Amino acid sequence: MLSIKKYAAIDIGSNAVRLLICNIIEEEGKPVQFKKNSLVRVPIRLGADVFLKNEISKANSDRIVDTMRAFNLLMKSHNVVKYKACATSAMRESSNGKEVVARVLKESDVKIDIIDGEVEAAIIAATDLNKFIDPNKTYLYVDVGGGSTEFTVINQGKQVASKSFKIGTVRLLNDVVKNASWVDLEKWIEANTSQYEKISVLGSGGNINKIFKLSGKSFGKPLTFFYLTSYYNMLQTYTYEERITVLNLNEDRADVIIPAMRIYLSAMKWSRSKHIYVPKIGLADGIIKSIFYDTVTSNMQ
Repeated sequence: MLSIKKYAAIDIGSNAVRLLICNIIEEEGKPVQFKKNSLVRVPIRLGADVFLKNEISKANSDRIVDTMRAFNLLMKSHNVVKYKACATSAMRESSNGKEVVARVLKESDVKIDIIDGEVEAAIIAATDLNKFIDPNKTYLYVDVGGGSTEFTVINQGKQVASKSFKIGTVRLLNDVVKNASWVDLEKWIEANTSQYEKISVLGSGGNINKIFKLSGKSFGKPLTFFYLTSYYNMLQTYTYEERITVLNLNEDRADVIIPAMRIYLSAMKWSRSKHIYVPKIGLADGIIKSIFYDTVTSNMQ
């Protein structure tokens, strides 16, 4: 007996908003398959409003409403049966975040849940990392977002520590990350990884996915600390405009990619890691798994 259902995850981040539609394939006697069907990304930079002015602007509120209307229509067109929409750092720190969420529900019929950093880290950890890791090794999982970065230490296939830090690409671009936050992050990484002889970093987020794609590496192969450092230094020799015209990066990627690399390289340095693996999973994937396994509340479409 074969059953195929569609679930959707909406990730409202500080840099972009994403809709992931996934096929849930269930067949008697076989493991459940989660197959990505469609991914739509809209670059609404909420963090640029919130981290400087502490509120979401009228223009971006309008864009969020329009985007959620479009996402709702797409979910209906795909016959999605369940969905969950999660808003992270920018929405939860904005003074008018709850008002925007209420407006979205009223005008688009999409219910948004504002989640804290710990819940965000837990949902990300729900992704099927076991497919990408060696159970005999130790990893530092680093999920870089626009407003925050989630860190999880995984030893022998089990999560042993996890924490969210207010260090993200949009915050760094707007120069609102205090030096004390970097010091706290360095101490946390060293305290939670120093007992392991060898550790590798698992990187997730749009920027590391882009770098991995450009590297030409085969899926499952790591990038080295040397390669990432060289690429980081190379990017800084180009202007923002040149990163768009010469390196062919999208305009909303060309600026955040440099602070993102700073976060990954710092994590690698402080954990003494020489390699970073890129499994190409993130919050939206975790939301889908969490809906299926009923570890979070979801909404019927």
